[in-house]
Amino acid sequence: MQPLSLPPRLLMGPGPINCYPRVLSAMSTQLVGQYDPTMTNYMNEVMALYRRVFNTQNQQTFLIDGTSRAGIEAALVSCLEPGDKVLIPIFGRFGHLLAEIAERADAEVHTIEVPWGEVFDPQQIEDAIKKVQPKLLAIVQGDTSTTMFQPLEELGDICRAHDVLFYTDATASIGGNPLEVDAWKIDAVSVGLQKCLGGPSGSAPITLSDRFVSCVRKRAHVEAGIRDAHHQGASGMRIRSNYFDLPMIMDYWGEERLNHHTEAATMLFGSRECAIQLLTEGQDAVIERHKLAGNAMLQGVLAMGLKPFGDLKHKMTNVVGIHIPEKVDGEQVRHDLLNIFNIEIGTSFGPLKGKVWRIGTMGYNARQDAVLHTLQSLETVLRRAGFVLPAGAAVDAAMSVYAGEK
Repeated sequence: MQPLSLPPRLLMGPGPINCYPRVLSAMSTQLVGQYDPTMTNYMNEVMALYRRVFNTQNQQTFLIDGTSRAGIEAALVSCLEPGDKVLIPIFGRFGHLLAEIAERADAEVHTIEVPWGEVFDPQQIEDAIKKVQPKLLAIVQGDTSTTMFQPLEELGDICRAHDVLFYTDATASIGGNPLEVDAWKIDAVSVGLQKCLGGPSGSAPITLSDRFVSCVRKRAHVEAGIRDAHHQGASGMRIRSNYFDLPMIMDYWGEERLNHHTEAATMLFGSRECAIQLLTEGQDAVIERHKLAGNAMLQGVLAMGLKPFGDLKHKMTNVVGIHIPEKVDGEQVRHDLLNIFNIEIGTSFGPLKGKVWRIGTMGYNARQDAVLHTLQSLETVLRRAGFVLPAGAAVDAAMSVYAGEK
């Protein structure tokens, strides 16, 4: 068998993206035991770092070992008992994912939908809450399938007014777009590393408000093999997943350090470095860098004569959707970009499959050279495919953005 040998891809799709070099370096660190004081100290440090990333004072802020979907599942299956009502506004593929996970928890799932490429007005959500009277509102903040960014600022007050818990998946948006957990009164947020945070998939930072913790603590259960006399049984139904049991995971990250699993140390090291990268550069500066790169990419796309997808007033900073032109083979364009220029861009899912491309500018790749190289390469591939466009206009437009002229 030969050693790993991967091509030098520039990942400009909707995620994953190329990691920050310092994240890769951190993940090469040798291991210590999971209860070594050095390891538990780093776990505590990671909790403190991600409170700052989430802009929260929540004590229960930690990592779920698994991809971003692990964080979603942990939040939903731990909160929702069979028969509980949950309201899920759907504006893309990942709203459907929330609904499926809630259905698998035997919740009573209620959905409202808008066409892909749009987002919800808060009044639409409040009207549905009044009608459904759910235990939980679960919504995606940024859905890369549509590139849309759902405003959340008013939803926390709406949920508090109607005694509803408020959960959001912010995997695709955190780091490149504003997220104010405490100020917006969000009760639970889970994310992944593989978008604007600039890490690999495999760890899911999560933060839980005291309201959310009180809810899931009613279902707390301690395994027989580690249960002591002072541990008490749950008043609610036992959570149906052992691995995604949030009270168990909180006990593992807490002072008692009750054994639940063996912490994925390498992912913890990478997650720590993602947070340090963000906080060292500064959250506002990172968001502005994503805005700049995203606008440069958008202006380059427009200069080529391509049509962006969706309501641009509600587009995420870090990904743009593009209608694939008529008589252009979208998959052939992606193939040539990948195999000739080593650049990956995405297509989409469901009703948008084969109809749009998605180009991301995230994390380490939200930088000028990556934007310009992608635009120049896309122009070349399109021109050779017979699409008529003004030569050099895309790069010129993007450079004007970076020069502050647009």
